[in-house]
Amino acid sequence: MTRFSGRVAIVTGGGTGIGAAVARQLSREGAEAVYIWGRRKAPLEALARCDARCMPMTVDVGDENAVQNAVAAIVARHGRVDLLANMAAISGPCVPTERYAMADFERVYRTNVFGTFLTMKYCLPHMQRNGFGAIVNACSCSGMRGYANEIGYGSSKFAVLGMTRNAASENGRNGVRINCVSPGWVDTDMMDEVLRGYEALEGGSPCKSELDHGTMDRPATPDEVAEAVCFLLSDAAGYINGANLTCDGGKTL
Repeated sequence: MTRFSGRVAIVTGGGTGIGAAVARQLSREGAEAVYIWGRRKAPLEALARCDARCMPMTVDVGDENAVQNAVAAIVARHGRVDLLANMAAISGPCVPTERYAMADFERVYRTNVFGTFLTMKYCLPHMQRNGFGAIVNACSCSGMRGYANEIGYGSSKFAVLGMTRNAASENGRNGVRINCVSPGWVDTDMMDEVLRGYEALEGGSPCKSELDHGTMDRPATPDEVAEAVCFLLSDAAGYINGANLTCDGGKTL
């Protein structure tokens, strides 16, 4: 399958988890270049060693200058950026609202909200100029319902959903589509981190099988969520704009 043949893509959070799965799939399906962004160089370089089309770039998505310069470098080399998968996210602590530190709140928003905004801000003009582009942002079930002890992460994902719809309403007529994907539990390092947070909060040791996974009775794999992301990035979703594709195994039913 070559549905991304010749496309130039950026995947934030591209070294691990869902981001790495999206990057691998874009590469397998013919993308000319997949620029994988992250703050940690080692996982980016490890993926790049396994896949020549994955180009590692150490970028903090919450740093406006870093994002602007990275996008400019890609456009200078290729003349365009066609696809953007905003998968970079952090979970933050699992604590009640009154115990949530302002520094942690700012840290979560810097990546999850400001990072999503900045990458769209600097990619959109190039997509608009070329009359083509697809953006998929990582939302979450936590951005659709209010869950206890998630004031930072949950509210940040509500913001991502809102930004997706705001930006989608401004585009579409110009060939640029913007959507988001909302997973439930996904079997990644972030999930393990959240479980450790629950353990510290509640004094227990929850395991993956005890969580609410909806009708599927298991967490998603990163590859399963990547399939949903890549569908929205593809021409098969050419009439989908401003949508939130829930990929949660029935968790929110």
